[in-house]
Amino acid sequence: MAGYSGHKAASQYRKLGLSVEIESASPHRLIQLLFEGALERVQQAQGAMQRQDVALAGTSISRAIDVIVGLRQSLDDDAGDLTVQLDSLYQYCEDRLFQATRQQNPEILAEVSRLLTTLKSGWDGIASEVKA
Repeated sequence: MAGYSGHKAASQYRKLGLSVEIESASPHRLIQLLFEGALERVQQAQGAMQRQDVALAGTSISRAIDVIVGLRQSLDDDAGDLTVQLDSLYQYCEDRLFQATRQQNPEILAEVSRLLTTLKSGWDGIASEVKA
């Protein structure tokens, strides 16, 4: 799988406790679930910021960062440039989430959501190749 280690993904997913679906999920599906978890938490933070619920926004952002850390730790070290590029993009997303927290800026959350959605779309697009 391009850039990710299935074993590492399963380990990270279990550690984050995102769902019971992991027992039967393929390594590819585990990465999809991590993306879904990160996006869900960013969306929760956006809603909380709009309601001016600073505590919930902070908690949701913290959880989104945890999931992104999980994605980073799931990267396959043997995938070369792809791993380096994905790691840099995830680091950027983490940095932006920290900024969103400090500034209480939902526009930054929207940026991170767009980036994660793009990555997830690409990952979803290779699902048929992984099954073959």
